[in-house]
Amino acid sequence: MTLASTDRVVLGSIAFAVFWVMAVFPAVPFLPIGRTAGALLSAILMIIFRVITPAQAYAAIDLSVLGLLFGTMVVSIYLERANAFKYLGILFSWKSRGAKDLLYRICLFTAVSSALFTNDTSCVLLTEFILKIARQNNIPPHPLLLALASSANIGSSATPIGNPQNLIIAIQSGISFGDFLLGILPAMLVGIFVNALILLGMYWKILYIKKDEETAVNEVISEKDAASHQFSPIHLSHQPSFELSPNLDSIYDSKNNNKDHAGTSEDGSREIIRKLEEKKKVLEGDGLKEIEEGIPIEPAEEKETLIQKWRRKSWKVCLYLVIIGMVVALLLGLNMSWTVLTAALILVALDFKDAGPCLDKVSYSLLVFFSGMFITVDGFNRTGIPSTLWNLMEPHARINHPGGIAVLAIVILVLSNLASNVPTVLLLGGRVAASAAAISPKDQKKAWLILAWVSTVAGNFSLLGSAANLIVCEQARRVKPVGYNLSFWTHLKFGVPSTLIVTAIGLLLIRG
Repeated sequence: MTLASTDRVVLGSIAFAVFWVMAVFPAVPFLPIGRTAGALLSAILMIIFRVITPAQAYAAIDLSVLGLLFGTMVVSIYLERANAFKYLGILFSWKSRGAKDLLYRICLFTAVSSALFTNDTSCVLLTEFILKIARQNNIPPHPLLLALASSANIGSSATPIGNPQNLIIAIQSGISFGDFLLGILPAMLVGIFVNALILLGMYWKILYIKKDEETAVNEVISEKDAASHQFSPIHLSHQPSFELSPNLDSIYDSKNNNKDHAGTSEDGSREIIRKLEEKKKVLEGDGLKEIEEGIPIEPAEEKETLIQKWRRKSWKVCLYLVIIGMVVALLLGLNMSWTVLTAALILVALDFKDAGPCLDKVSYSLLVFFSGMFITVDGFNRTGIPSTLWNLMEPHARINHPGGIAVLAIVILVLSNLASNVPTVLLLGGRVAASAAAISPKDQKKAWLILAWVSTVAGNFSLLGSAANLIVCEQARRVKPVGYNLSFWTHLKFGVPSTLIVTAIGLLLIRG
């Protein structure tokens, strides 16, 4: 494709530059409107500047990708309601043999969950568990948080539903779920192992903790503790568990101490009871209905009947059966978008309740962002700039020799960190596939898988490389009282060597 007219090239570049700035720096001082509004603005500018017509803009929106994203989010919401991730959090610390064992578990379990339920969802739901485990085991949090974020990105590369760029690649390439999984799974498994070794090598000293039989180093998070930390699997909002005020804690402590001393005066006991009654009145609106013997009691609820218990358990069983059926259908090669949407609809029907509250948790802003991005990237493609640049690079980036694979990987890695991985896939996908198709159909499939692998692992390069990194950073900072600030430089010091090494090893294992 040749370059368009000068005015279209200039105006199209301006519109795309607006999209890039808002995607990378969503809170710029001169226009702090966020990524979603920025994507819409860029799309509208493409139409206003007549780089693309309204009809072409509508045609650019890939409804298959949007449907798959929507279905994946709904399924994740119902999985969160069933506390599926609670059990994953418990596995992290069950019979743990120390900090190194814990790090390996985090890497493995996070990779598996990210491949099945997207990397962003796994990071939203597991960050606080990781911080609690770090606190219980007296481990500095940053190696475990780095393990969570990096493993989520690497693990999500294995399936088409692991992350948004893989959704786009799977739909545009026509590669089946099973072929996609088999093509990248060896690279993903080895990548997770190597990534864990790098973490272990960098943080060996601070992860060395002697087991103390007198302290519960391998303390398991209780079900009550886990259930008290509920997240929306899509939004970053955290619903904190109820925390007692320090004053009330001191009253409880004083009462318990008074019980241990026989000489406590009756007047003192009455004073304690009076204060407890006052606190009871204050806290009744916040969830405490009774205070007995200085112990806060949850709001009084009717005892669960046998029928209600049976319904709850049967609903969970049906949910897991639906998920298994969905994965089997995807492995059999059925249409991915409609398969996931069907699974989501079945879960809505099985819930037998108004689906409004659950559907409200869907990140519709993400769907709008993708729509704006599809229009913006299509308009930028029509300027002819990407094609011209690719024509210069293509002879050196053919995948029929190691040097070409290396050049292609570097291009994808750089663009993924400059323009984000999803726009990179939209810009390069068709061109990389067409170049490889001229060699052989097998190479075309391999080119798509290389694009999926490198664009995903590239997210580990820096803290800004992927949404999963930012989710872990933000969630960790907000958690109280064990919040932790994962700095940009702490991540970069690990991210650069990990990304380069894992990417290079994975390229050797990608199967076309």
